[in-house]
Amino acid sequence: MNVHFIAIGGSAMHNLALALHNKEYHVTGSDDAIFEPSKSRLEAKGLLPKEFGWFPEKVSSNLDAIVLGMHAKEDNAELKKAQELNLKIYSYPEFLYEQSKHKTRVVIGGSHGKTTITSMILHVMHYHDRDVDYMVGAQLEGFDVMVKLTEDNDFIVLEGDEYLSSPIDRRPKFHLYKPNIALLSGIAWDHINVFPTYENYVEQFSVFVDSIVQGGSINYNEEDPEVKRVVEASDNQIRKLAYQTPEYVVENGHTLLATPEGDIPIEIFGKHNLNNLAGAKWICQHMGIDEDDFYEAISTFKGASKRLEKITETSTSVAYKDFAHSPSKVEATTKALKEQYPDRTLVACLELHTYSSLNAKFLKEYKGALDAADVAVVFYSPHAVEIKKLEEVTHEQIANAFERDDLIIYTNPEDFKDFLFAQKFDNKALLLMSSGNYGGLDFGELTTFLRN
Repeated sequence: MNVHFIAIGGSAMHNLALALHNKEYHVTGSDDAIFEPSKSRLEAKGLLPKEFGWFPEKVSSNLDAIVLGMHAKEDNAELKKAQELNLKIYSYPEFLYEQSKHKTRVVIGGSHGKTTITSMILHVMHYHDRDVDYMVGAQLEGFDVMVKLTEDNDFIVLEGDEYLSSPIDRRPKFHLYKPNIALLSGIAWDHINVFPTYENYVEQFSVFVDSIVQGGSINYNEEDPEVKRVVEASDNQIRKLAYQTPEYVVENGHTLLATPEGDIPIEIFGKHNLNNLAGAKWICQHMGIDEDDFYEAISTFKGASKRLEKITETSTSVAYKDFAHSPSKVEATTKALKEQYPDRTLVACLELHTYSSLNAKFLKEYKGALDAADVAVVFYSPHAVEIKKLEEVTHEQIANAFERDDLIIYTNPEDFKDFLFAQKFDNKALLLMSSGNYGGLDFGELTTFLRN
């Protein structure tokens, strides 16, 4: 099969390209810019375009499929050529569905927690040598790729993202997978640039629940009132199975999970992660893993990449970085670290980097998100606001949104770096939350400083 990727360099797109290459498909692609790690990974398999840009001559009638990435624009020259030739054009999720329509599709949805839950499930499967197909949004320990597709595996586990499918398909990705088994972890307004109202955003999750195949099932977090309402309001003929946070205790910076066989130590921590674990356990049981085997495997799970990832630890301090950027994730992550290290001063730093977080109308959603921190810091780049063509965001707006009189705000990367390096990290916990890099912060340099 000959498949051409328009915008092959994206995190999801290049992983799908690698998966198809591993299936011995003939894969080509284009992009106007490709960054690491996509660049090296494509190059290693001979899939890196020889030059960057869009080349209509790459698109011909001998192609069986075009996979169109979100990074491309509607007027993309290669897309126009494909449309002229009447080629089959797939969005990323459409193509994944085509590859998995004869399998049992397990789809993990939710505004938060979906990467972690998907990662937990795959970790347990891998631990017990159960081979499954998958697509996950983070690099996992013990896994070479983030997408795996085979002809033989019965199950495919898909992280169900609610963002748009492609420039010419405005449906959320998770509407296209038609799950046999689904999970819904939480609903908290996000992607304001696409879903301008809270009601419009929540509606996407109702559509997701209704998309589950008849006779299928959904596990849902009943501690989230919106999730509970959406699932229980659906008339879809499916089994609805609620889950909640299991019992656990924190002793001397270690989390112990209550099980029928007694308390077991686990590597992850925080109420939100224990809640994620409960959802993952249900899904693994649907996939044939019994409870004892689940607990044995999950005790070795260290977390998904960039999700509460420990970057360094000394006898008196610890530092974590986390992909958290939406209000609900920021609040949950900050609370988790304070619960884990209650006797240490928690310095929590948040970079406002996404369209939603830099939108003046959305900022009020961050009220109380950093309340668990002893020292709360917000960094944002006015240049990023300009690039995203948003209205100017002021210090005063941010201070009012978080409702903390002692909130520290930086807009200059050097000033933020100076603040970090001026800290005495004695009996402290540092938390860096961002989907960016604080204007170029060198995490390696920071780690060395913290260790010393």
